[in-house]
Formats: sequence, C-alpha cells, structure tokens
Amino acid sequence: MSVNSPRPRTVVRAATGTGATLALATVALAATGTAGHADDYTVRDGDTLTSIARRTGTTVARLAADNALADPSFVRAGQVLRLSTAAPAGPTAPAPSGASYVVRSGDTVSGIAGRHGTTVAAVVAANGLDGRAFIRVGQTLTIPGGARPTASAAPATSPGAAYTVQGGDTVSAIASRHGTTVAAVVAANGLDARAAIRVGQTLTIPGATSGAPATTLVGSTFAGRTYAAHVVGAANQNKAALLAAGVPSRADMQAKVAATARAMGVDPALAQAVAFQESGFEHTSVSPANAIGTMQVIPSSGEWASQLVGRPLNLLDPDDNVVAGVAILRSHVRTAGDLPTAIASYYQGASSVQRNGMFSDTRRYVANVQTLMTRFG
Repeated sequence: MSVNSPRPRTVVRAATGTGATLALATVALAATGTAGHADDYTVRDGDTLTSIARRTGTTVARLAADNALADPSFVRAGQVLRLSTAAPAGPTAPAPSGASYVVRSGDTVSGIAGRHGTTVAAVVAANGLDGRAFIRVGQTLTIPGGARPTASAAPATSPGAAYTVQGGDTVSAIASRHGTTVAAVVAANGLDARAAIRVGQTLTIPGATSGAPATTLVGSTFAGRTYAAHVVGAANQNKAALLAAGVPSRADMQAKVAATARAMGVDPALAQAVAFQESGFEHTSVSPANAIGTMQVIPSSGEWASQLVGRPLNLLDPDDNVVAGVAILRSHVRTAGDLPTAIASYYQGASSVQRNGMFSDTRRYVANVQTLMTRFG
C-alpha cells in the first residue's frame, strides 16, 4: 500500500473541515444550501457520519456532540440522529489585498482563509508563519485577498477571467480547476447559498487566468479511484501550505511518532509501522482524498481526534498530526477485538470493517503493518 491510499476510508480518509482543525483550505457549501434546523436524520445502509454531515450541511464534530456518540466512526442503519439547530455561516466575500484581520478566540488559519476567500498557504506566506501555522488571540494578520499558494504552486494570474459553465460542472470543481475558492467564485458572481449554476452561464473567475488551471501538486486519481474536485482542491492547497512552511525531516518525524506513542500508551512499533506504511514519515504527504501528513489523517478524522484528546488539533502541524493519528490508533486498539482489526479500522474505518469485513486491500495493509512492526520493535 502506498502513501496515497486508494480507498476513501471512513475514519482516516474523508473530506470536511471545521474551525477545530487547519485541514481544509476551501469553503464547503451545503448541498441543499439551507440553514441548519432542528430535525432528525435516520441513518441508511452505507451511511457514514462524514457523508451525513455533508448532506445535512453540518460537521462530524457537531453531529458527534449533538448525539453523544462515543465512537464517531460507527453509526448503524436505522439509528436516528439529531441535527444541529445552528445555522452554518454563509460564504464571505474576499478581503481586499493586504487587508488586516485581528485573531479572535477559536480562530484557525483555515477558518480565516476560508472566510476571506483566500488560502492557508497564502495566509502563512503573507504573515511568515511557521510550519505549525500558529496564531494567537489578538494577533493582527495580513489577509492577501483571493491569493493562492506561492508561485511554485500556481501560475501568475489576471483578475476577472471568464468561464462558461459546462455540463456536470459545480462551483467547487470550477474553483479547484482555476486555483481559486468556492467563496471567491460565489462572491464574484452574486450566487445564492446553493451556489446554483446552469450550463452556458458565464462566470467571472477571480484571480484566475482564462481557462488555465492551477498547477497540480496532488492528482485526482490513485489506484483507479478518482476523488471529488473539491476534495482534491483542498488537498492541493494543504500540500502547498506544507511545502511553503517547511517540515521536519523523516528521521525527526519518526522520532515524534515513537515518542508520542509512548506518551499516549500505544505500542511505538505499531505507531511507527502505521506511519511508515501511510507516508514513509514524510510530513508533506497529502493524498487525493485529502489525507494529511505523516499519519495521513483526513479533516473529519482530525475533528474526532480533537475530541479524543480534548483540544483542537491542526493537522498541518507535525506534532498535532502525530497526536491525531496516534489518538485514533489508540481508540481502535481499545475497542477492536484484536490487533489486526484495530489496524484494519485505521485504514478502512471501524464501522466498515464491522459491516463488510476486511476488503482485499485492507488485508494487504494489515499484513504490511504487522510485518513492519518487527522492523520497529
């Protein structure tokens, strides 16, 4: 199994973000475009908490909290979930180039970037932030309006390019192809909360060359599986942010994994074997499924890990990324009946393993990890 795992795994691979993590660099719009409301949702066969959150315009963290879910990786068909009454914030128009923003309690760089129609990489670069993208309450940030990742990640552009909507297009796909954000496209074209577009419509693409896509750092397909454009777009922005910020060496990351595992009561050999299988200890690794860093954790799993450890985790930060992965691994070890099942749950998702058993690629993954444990033991 290579770094960029092919299956969009329930627990370690998916695609939504919250202010608790610095994982998504684009603004996600609810498919319905409606505000949150007090309602119930009955879980259907094949549902995951991530897919439910997407369809209902909320987040994994909020669903887990509202329904007191001990293990957000597991929901069962027929289970009734309460949906939050909190309405999601609508998209915000991009800030003017060089605008200032004062950090408030609960802010993250990804949340700030999304609200202002820019990217994590652009905010990191404009403010000289380190690899952790650490910010503090009261800090004044320069917000590069509509900026994209550094020149190495995207070509120079001119504002206001035109794009004619094609069959099958979505705003997120168009934004990803042109190196901009959903929020920026929505604002530039006066779209409503549904971000509805029609074939033949001409859109103004802010900060993009006419029809020219941004340079791709992360492809959309791996091992025959193609991922959604908005997921791949977020993955590319996260990859650019990691490359721009700089990361520790592989040896340093391996040491972090071993030390964190010991501190959190997880077998260091197991944690190192998983990290090596996932990324080879390369923290700039980002998969088409937007699995981030050394432990290849996706944003929704980062939300769960934040709950497990009792504090927000920034998946771009090397230390937090390792904590997130080890926390998830520890949870599976504690709840699975045996070690192979725990390893499989990290890869495939606990609910999927329970429902379907191990897929063929999962069995290979488990065998590889167990073999690697002897190397790190």
